Amino acid sequence: MIYIQHLQAFAHLQDLGRFGLRSLGIGHSGAMDSLALQAGNLLLQNANDLPALEIALGSLTVTFDCNTPFCLTGALCEAELDGLPIFPYWRYTAKARQTLKIKRIIQGNYVYLCVAGGFSVPKVLGSCSTNLQAGFGGFQGRLLKSGDHLATGRRDTEMSPLGIEPIPFARKIYATASSEYEAFSPESQRLFWQQSWTSQRNSNRIGYRFSGSQKLTLNSPLEMLSHAVPIGTVQVPPDGQPIVLMADSQTTGGYPKIACIIQTDIGRLAQVPFGERVCFELVNHQQARELYQRDQDYLTYVRRKANEVR
Repeated sequence: MIYIQHLQAFAHLQDLGRFGLRSLGIGHSGAMDSLALQAGNLLLQNANDLPALEIALGSLTVTFDCNTPFCLTGALCEAELDGLPIFPYWRYTAKARQTLKIKRIIQGNYVYLCVAGGFSVPKVLGSCSTNLQAGFGGFQGRLLKSGDHLATGRRDTEMSPLGIEPIPFARKIYATASSEYEAFSPESQRLFWQQSWTSQRNSNRIGYRFSGSQKLTLNSPLEMLSHAVPIGTVQVPPDGQPIVLMADSQTTGGYPKIACIIQTDIGRLAQVPFGERVCFELVNHQQARELYQRDQDYLTYVRRKANEVR
């Protein structure tokens, strides 16, 4: 069990999300940076899809009621355990009544607090992820607050300290061309890949908004019916500034789509601080598969290290 003493951040429980329900209008939810969540779980010898606490852009203080191995992954943060510094991508064991403080995020947006055995909350529609719009999943379907108690899945256990290589941050985000790519003017196609885009502060778990010095335009007006849109879709509304659909995005949309962020880079995009610039780079399906394998190799490395040092 952990007790949330103080919370000044958006925080909720997320796993890898819900699959196969978008045709029913039920979104994916899940961690914004799924690779970071999986790395944290594997470092603790958990299944890679157990729920963790996702903390966005703020501070958190929690107390453990028993010996509990834990780690912090994702965004780099300043943190301490009973006043002693601890570091992201390191496995620690908190003793009963010790207090963990995440004081501030240094780089990135989303920190994952993973614990041995995950957090014990019921699955709803096959997932423990919080769906904030619908108000189900996670802990009572809502954001966490000071005073909440969260049950952990493995009690009174210890693990040796262990650090792993952090996931690098990126400002180059890989994407493929999407279904309406040819509907955009040749100049807009060039601009999308060649100019830099600034992440806007009104971005959130639903979508990341970007602004560029020049807007994207179509060859001619395009009337579209609403249709299914996956996570990572890059929509272009009439203002010509792209929006990337993220974990809590709607299941349908009607704006033309110029590109789709590849699966492996959605988490890297999620960690780009608001106000900073990114550039998009075109890859083909074979290159996307190779980048996916790169992440799988990283998870294999984490699993092997965790099994070597218990």
